[in-house]
Amino acid sequence: MVTIRLTNSKTRKKEDFIPLNPDDVRMYVCGPTVYDRAHLGNARPVIVFDTLYRLLRHVHGADHVTYVRNFTDVDDKINAEAQRRKAAGRTETLEALIRERTEETIAWYHADMDALGALRPDHEPRATEYIGAMIAMIEGLIAKDHAYAVEGHVLFRVRSYRDYGALSGRSVDDMIAGARVEVAPFKEDPMDFVLWKPSDADLPGWDSPWGRGRPGWHIECSAMAYELLGESFDIHGGGLDLQFPHHENEIAQSACAHPHGAFAKVWLHNEMLQVEGKKMSKSLGNFFTVRDLLDQGIPGEVIRFVFLMTHYRSPMDWTAEKARQAEATLGKWHRMKGAAKPAAFPPPEVIDALADDLNTSLAITRLHKLADRGDVPGLLAGLELLGLETISKDFLDIWREGVKETLELLTARFGEERAAAMSTKDFSAVDALKSTLIAAGVEVRMSKAGVELVPGPGFDPEKLEAIK
Repeated sequence: MVTIRLTNSKTRKKEDFIPLNPDDVRMYVCGPTVYDRAHLGNARPVIVFDTLYRLLRHVHGADHVTYVRNFTDVDDKINAEAQRRKAAGRTETLEALIRERTEETIAWYHADMDALGALRPDHEPRATEYIGAMIAMIEGLIAKDHAYAVEGHVLFRVRSYRDYGALSGRSVDDMIAGARVEVAPFKEDPMDFVLWKPSDADLPGWDSPWGRGRPGWHIECSAMAYELLGESFDIHGGGLDLQFPHHENEIAQSACAHPHGAFAKVWLHNEMLQVEGKKMSKSLGNFFTVRDLLDQGIPGEVIRFVFLMTHYRSPMDWTAEKARQAEATLGKWHRMKGAAKPAAFPPPEVIDALADDLNTSLAITRLHKLADRGDVPGLLAGLELLGLETISKDFLDIWREGVKETLELLTARFGEERAAAMSTKDFSAVDALKSTLIAAGVEVRMSKAGVELVPGPGFDPEKLEAIK
């Protein structure tokens, strides 16, 4: 069996991945807060952990892997949108308007992530469906003296968990000095965080032993992970921005609620995303949702490919040039496909690249080598493993249109060069252009009527870019 090696954020080491139970591999990934369209940065963990999910399914069998990714549907931004609709004259209850908004946003999220080739997780729990489990976990933490109730709030007593800070590698006192912490007069300690908070009539709420209220963010993931994966499971993932405080708090409350469990054995964090070398920001005008790019005509396959070009633990830079390169490469590979079928198993060199800490950039390098030596079945099987197994009609239409436009420009240029040569009797520029086109796999057909450029069997659109 293939040995998968992963860099565990908690130990800061690359380790052999040894499942708690090879027949029941379990992974939890923090999902989106569903108040609006998913932006480009939201897509990175989706693609990273979808690729890992595919690798785990390949190694252990599809029936032996369980992937959970939640929806956070309790949030101030969701509440604000529901209140806006109420103020605009809607007569439904606030809870109904919140549900309406989250239903809309989850549908958008599914459509956008489907377009990126991401498989749906085995479970996609919504926080609002697990309120009872959250209340039960909070009650247990109070009983063990790890939490306390005050003024309708319940707070986790951070200093009651001696290993707090192990994931992020900082002491509690260091965190107090450098972190943003919510100041409240009823806190015993500045680092204590909210497990439950009160709701007034204008906010969604549920009955609890501490009054009508709603859960804090951190307890949601702990409760859902416990209910669906148990007190110990294999992998917990998410973006690096969640390492502290969210994941640190998850560990603390889960370890205290279920002291006989290990919670997550391996922690994986993907690095952040930039756009054209800068942090994505609305103020800089470089903020994109996934839907923005799809609506601009950038196929989901291209977006996914660009993400896979960078190792998940390295910062990723989305650029228009990378998108162009990805589109040209995918077009070339799928042009090679013809009637070929994928090999029965992905090539070992592609599997080995992914098994080495999910090295997608190396996997793509090895796909290029497969293409160069004409191993089309192996190339197609490797693309399947990377989640690029399907090529949508939209992608083909866009790619063909791009190739058509490029050839039209080159046809015009060739005609101009030929006309000039007829006058000067110097055909050196025409011959050079013709040789370059032939090297790119373009058939150059000349007649009295003019010039026709036709893609031939070895057509390589990437080589055209150098002569446009």
